Amino acid sequence: MSQNPLQQFFRQPKIYISLPSKGVFNQPGTLAGSVENMPVYGMTGMDEILIKTPDALYSGETTVKVIESCCPVIKNGWDVSNLDVDLILTAIRIATFGNLMEVEHVCPGCKTTNDYTLELSKLIDHYTACKYDNKIVLKDLVVKLQPLTYKQITEFSIKNAQLQQRIRQADKIEDDKERAETMNALFKDIALVQNEALSTSIESVEVGNTVVSERTYINEWLENCDKVIFDAIKEHLAKVRAEWESPTHPVECPECQHQSSITIEMDNSSFFASA
Repeated sequence: MSQNPLQQFFRQPKIYISLPSKGVFNQPGTLAGSVENMPVYGMTGMDEILIKTPDALYSGETTVKVIESCCPVIKNGWDVSNLDVDLILTAIRIATFGNLMEVEHVCPGCKTTNDYTLELSKLIDHYTACKYDNKIVLKDLVVKLQPLTYKQITEFSIKNAQLQQRIRQADKIEDDKERAETMNALFKDIALVQNEALSTSIESVEVGNTVVSERTYINEWLENCDKVIFDAIKEHLAKVRAEWESPTHPVECPECQHQSSITIEMDNSSFFASA
């Protein structure tokens, strides 16, 4: 096949990043190169159309398609570590619109709405410096963790959203007994989803010289383990999530000099709304 004469006008990579959690990519064929010094391209016109499609945003399909379009190394965006998604999206925005982002912020002191210009490269530095702590030592147990994939975290989020919607509907049931029974059943379903997410975050459990990685055994252990162990795992995962959250940016109100901070919301519809 002859070379497209317009190829010289194709978009070029604008930024290079390395995924700090090294991704997940458990399935063969999901990568076409290394996630070290990975090239990131700006969005195409089609990508911008996808970003404005509400249904695709809700399902996660938009994020996956944009990642695959702008990061050609990644062939399956669903298999990306959820911890790396914000870093990738920040890099894509920089590659598309540049390093600076205008953000509105209402001063908590005088209630004045101010505009601030933030450097997104500081987000890149934050995420790149994060280290994934994947082990918990609990007396005679060593629990090895694994980050959830973007597909897994999206599925759990959708399940939770659906259950929350059902709870709001159940709260309108007039009969007290029926409402209470329905609510109890829904709360049990929420607990099951949370436990499933917790179990999926565990790659293996080491006991002496034995390494247990069978999902059935891990699920059974979580259902029957001591509360101290269960809580320690939850707290460790919560700590990891907190460390990988978007950092705050200190700002000062020009009207009253009140000091506050801004957190950039990683919501695709607003994060990629404009330059």
